[in-house]
Amino acid sequence: MDRLTEMEAFATVVDQGGFTDAARKMGISKSAVSKHVSSLESRLGARLLNRTTRRVSPTEIGLAYYDRARRVLNDAGEADALVTSMQSAPSGLLRVSVATDFGVNHLSPVLGQFLHDYPDISVNMVLNNRYVELISEGFDMAIRVGELEDSSLRARKLCETQKRMIAAPSYFEKFGRPEKIDDLNDHKLLHYSNQSSGNVWKITAPSGEKRQVRTAGWLTVNDGQSLLNAAIGGLGIAYLPSFLYAEPMRQGLLVDAIPELPYETQGIYAVYPPGRYTQPKVRAFIDFLVDQFREKGADDW
Repeated sequence: MDRLTEMEAFATVVDQGGFTDAARKMGISKSAVSKHVSSLESRLGARLLNRTTRRVSPTEIGLAYYDRARRVLNDAGEADALVTSMQSAPSGLLRVSVATDFGVNHLSPVLGQFLHDYPDISVNMVLNNRYVELISEGFDMAIRVGELEDSSLRARKLCETQKRMIAAPSYFEKFGRPEKIDDLNDHKLLHYSNQSSGNVWKITAPSGEKRQVRTAGWLTVNDGQSLLNAAIGGLGIAYLPSFLYAEPMRQGLLVDAIPELPYETQGIYAVYPPGRYTQPKVRAFIDFLVDQFREKGADDW
């Protein structure tokens, strides 16, 4: 006989307090329930139930077995429900955390198409420039740029971006242009306050050597778009991802600070809570973003 069916029959008898009510609960005959329980006891070589003409109760061994069997049955039920939900159409509220500049410039423009494709999903996109705790703060997923700090989260790369040190031509006309990394110490640097490394730029020299530039910075803000505006306004040199500077650079509003330096490539990731299975609404949104961003070249990011 099927082991799970035997477990279910036994657990239902304990839950219902007898074979008659258990049979009614399971939708099978009383004799079938009795046969399942007897088969279980025979296979285990132990008496699990005390049977009298008036009542049925678990033995000491039966009670211990019931606790474990009920957990197994609950897990099996949840597994079945999970498969059903995975095959169903994505639906429900999707809460997404994303940095303000990336959300405004690149996520907001494609949300309309996603909502059109998945009318049963509603999106709550929270724009902020801080690191959020997905589970404790109730987010389904987040979009993050650069090195992932929390290794416990699952992640899928959406695309890549390139970081460059950039400034307005007017800045270089006024203050001169740095020729090497060490020259940056004599320039006005614009910093992003929310990066984990603080006011430190990690730069790769033309030789491949990894360097760090640490200065207080002339201006420090917690928003990439504000840094971009400051750079365009000639206030200093900023170290920004290409999804911010690409278009102003094409327009000639910004230029490379030290063109000889290699670019730093960073991944843009969708991150979501750990677990063996992904919610359909999360999987649908990530797949959608991968398709949307696949065609963009590195210069656009």
